[in-house]
Amino acid sequence: MKRHPILYGFLLVSLVAVFFYLVILGSFSFFTVDDGLPFVDESVGVIEIYGVIGDSEDAMKDIRRFAEDDSIRALLVRIDSPGGVVAPVQEIYGELVRAAQSKPVVASLASTAASGGYYIACAAQTIVANPGTITGSIGVVMEFITGEEAFAKLGLRSQVVKSGELKDTGNIGHSLTRQEAAALQETVDDVHRQFVEAVMAGRKLDEETIRALADGRIYSGAQAKELGLVDELGSLYDAVDLIKARLQIAGKVRLIYPKRPKPSMMDFFLDELTGRLSRQLTESTDSARSGRLYFR
Repeated sequence: MKRHPILYGFLLVSLVAVFFYLVILGSFSFFTVDDGLPFVDESVGVIEIYGVIGDSEDAMKDIRRFAEDDSIRALLVRIDSPGGVVAPVQEIYGELVRAAQSKPVVASLASTAASGGYYIACAAQTIVANPGTITGSIGVVMEFITGEEAFAKLGLRSQVVKSGELKDTGNIGHSLTRQEAAALQETVDDVHRQFVEAVMAGRKLDEETIRALADGRIYSGAQAKELGLVDELGSLYDAVDLIKARLQIAGKVRLIYPKRPKPSMMDFFLDELTGRLSRQLTESTDSARSGRLYFR
């Protein structure tokens, strides 16, 4: 060791790296199957919708894969999300609506299933929420940062060459004009109408009732049940029991989670090094909203 300190150091670092790699691989295996249940033929596919929704590709693939798999008897959508970008939310919702045409789809709402999270839940035939789940928030928002006064103090001015009066709507260099605000309001109102229609279709409630509830306010799970926005109060496993009763399954079922590619050692270290910065940049961008439509 004294003669070859560099080699010894390399071997030590390699052993530590291999150890952590094995730990990581072991942890990822828990996300494929609920190992607490014995092997049985009855399987339920679990779709997890967690956090701010900014992408839909993985969820859509998982939903379609489960829907086309004859060994999967039903889909359980576990939602813990405050909402997200409009288009990805609608894509996930659309895939679940299609899946529900051939298999039971039950939504289980965790701590939060608001706005876009609730939008997705409306694709399920049955929604189960905890009494304290934060849900509802049926609304749409679009935000901009205006730096007009800051520009003026710095002696800066935004100059834009555009093809139409509304082409640079949301430009940070100037506040919204009345014409721009009116045009954006029309868009927001149209997307809000789409949200209301999705809730009407999923909850079988009339438009007047939904619009009275769709002013952006949140509800507890208990309040939502009284208002007809959810069907049952209960936990994840209460939702599983509901599926078992619907399918007349006497024994246990196996919960199947989508498999994710196992990360390489390099992926792990790169994620640790860059993940924090990436999340901070994402949160900063989300807070600015950049003129995107959000369900939140």
